Amino acid sequence: MTIRLDHTIIPARDKAASAAFFAGIFALPVATSGPFAAVAVNETLTLDFADREQIEPHHLAFRVSKAEFAAIFARIEAAGVPYSADPQHSAVGQVYQRDGDRGFYFHDPSGHNLEVLTCLSV
Repeated sequence: MTIRLDHTIIPARDKAASAAFFAGIFALPVATSGPFAAVAVNETLTLDFADREQIEPHHLAFRVSKAEFAAIFARIEAAGVPYSADPQHSAVGQVYQRDGDRGFYFHDPSGHNLEVLTCLSV
């Protein structure tokens, strides 16, 4: 059997706002699932946003096609979300290029460091 991550809980200061932000950037729907604001990333992975008072920021990286990258990047720019070419956010307003891939980092409303990067083959 292939092991697949089914879901993970993402701590958020405001689960509805964080789920809506993520879903808006990635063009995905938000659903309520018990105590969570859930976003189905694909057919095998759901991110369950949960309200928490204390947040330890996480890094989440999403590999996407070149077309998806362009669409996500356009939504980031349209929303005025600051982005950077590095995880420390010192190269603000830049996109990295590494081994033929492109990518960038940005923060969600709870301070999680999200990365979007392209697939070489797609």
